[in-house]
Amino acid sequence: MRPPILITGCARSGTSMIAGIINICGAFGGDMSGPNKNNAKGMFENAAIRNSIVKPYYLSMGVDKLGQFPLPDISNLRPLEDLKKRVEAVIMREGYADGPWMYKGAKMCQHWPVWNEAFPEAKWVIVRRRTPDIINSCLRTGFMRAFNLSQNQKAVGARNTYEGWLWWVHQHEKRFEEMIMAGLPTMQVWPERMVEGDYRQVREMVGWLGLEWKEKEVKEFIEPRLWKAKQKR
Repeated sequence: MRPPILITGCARSGTSMIAGIINICGAFGGDMSGPNKNNAKGMFENAAIRNSIVKPYYLSMGVDKLGQFPLPDISNLRPLEDLKKRVEAVIMREGYADGPWMYKGAKMCQHWPVWNEAFPEAKWVIVRRRTPDIINSCLRTGFMRAFNLSQNQKAVGARNTYEGWLWWVHQHEKRFEEMIMAGLPTMQVWPERMVEGDYRQVREMVGWLGLEWKEKEVKEFIEPRLWKAKQKR
């Protein structure tokens, strides 16, 4: 199999939007989670990899399976045995034949060294969004509730829910910097630019990944009304 395309970033940043575009432009993702009230176009995350590999890994480390709080200790990660073999087995079982393939997981950046060890030639797409927009989205999203708890706020030195999510975003930014400094092949993309009509960066991303740019399909997929934070500003 070819090396994968790995898509990550803070939750509520637009990782599903970018994964959807990458899928449209030719990367196979297997059986991916469909639309829900928080992702009207679909999550574009392989359900079997998330549920049978990533979530049990988080539970084995005693951290939050949703990747909110507590987070993995990046300096003391447990090995994830046979990750490459297990992930590729899922993708093959779900219909992969040849060509580019992808896995999107916001939590991957929280434990990126184990994925880099398994797939050292992978290309990484890091999805970015302005910090206040991420936090405001977390505050409005029902399942993002870790920092509603005062004990979690206190544990990270926050005085309120907003400051708790600010700490959380900063933890992700540290991981992005580590990935770049470690020399991983990465490209950072900002989905909001597309909502504002600028497709240049995402076109560049598609080319960098060796995929075929499908402008009509991508533009039909992007609907500014789904970018809730933009509407709320």
